[in-house]
Amino acid sequence: MVENRHKELGLSDEAVLDMYETMLLARRIDERMWLLNRAGKIPFVISCQGQEAAQVGAAFALDKDKDYVLPYYRDMGVVLRFGMTPRDLMLSAFAKQEDPNSGGRQMPGHFGQKKNRIVTGSSPVTTQVPHAVGVALAGRMEGEDLVTFVTFGEGSSNQGDFHEGANFAGVHKLPVIFMCENNKYAISVPIEKQLACENVSDRAIGYGMPGITVDGNDPLAVYKAVKGAADRGRRGEGPSLVETISYRLTPHSSDDDDRSYRSPDEVAEAKTKDPIITFGAYLKELGVMDDAKEKEINDRIMSQVNEATDYAENAPYADPEHALKYVYAE
Repeated sequence: MVENRHKELGLSDEAVLDMYETMLLARRIDERMWLLNRAGKIPFVISCQGQEAAQVGAAFALDKDKDYVLPYYRDMGVVLRFGMTPRDLMLSAFAKQEDPNSGGRQMPGHFGQKKNRIVTGSSPVTTQVPHAVGVALAGRMEGEDLVTFVTFGEGSSNQGDFHEGANFAGVHKLPVIFMCENNKYAISVPIEKQLACENVSDRAIGYGMPGITVDGNDPLAVYKAVKGAADRGRRGEGPSLVETISYRLTPHSSDDDDRSYRSPDEVAEAKTKDPIITFGAYLKELGVMDDAKEKEINDRIMSQVNEATDYAENAPYADPEHALKYVYAE
């Protein structure tokens, strides 16, 4: 008999089904975007596939009404949990006027939505890390009960922005959760050519914060780690570094050919640990989900994805002169 791990974490059957559905929604939107890209309908995809468990497990451990998220470009699971819709994401992919992230100005994956406490990202990697530290500092100065949650890849953990942000947060004991989504590759550079230490989390001690490495294919392990980090931050005990180990199941982006730096066998082996499959199997073993429920969830998601695709494809583009707006103060 499989152990009921979610009950031990205080999560109901409904909550873990919601987790699974959010993970699957991210996957199905992402798969549709690849088809649209290959059909020449959208220009670019940067994928979340293989990282949904880490993203959704973490986002479920946060308070959507208080906390701020500063996601990196793969974090579709995080932003869906925080209130973005499939339609929002498709409008971004098609670069339409109604795109809530940027009105069609930014590349896909540059998430930002003020009403849902999603702080906009930028194209240079890791710039969101010092921003998260600044939001946490502002929250303290305003006396607000919030934590900030910021994600980045393991390649980003080698950037100056990460080190400066982590150091400042550590010195000032700010309520920041730094979550490194280690997917083994910084575009084409494998982890062993990026780090001299074994884990990204080994760096935490240098900034006076705890560091933990967890299985990024296990949403419950990530939930537990991030929940602990959020609780620490709210108690005034400072920041935490959480490293989730997963695998990027797609090329870096739709413009990348990953066959030049990793073998098809390596990718096929990683797919045996696909979190959509393994978490679904966990729910089935406990009787939380059966084949009929799984089909019902998938059918519901596919109708959402189809509706979002049709809406976004037919939505208007912004007027050309609109590109001049918001460059300077209006």
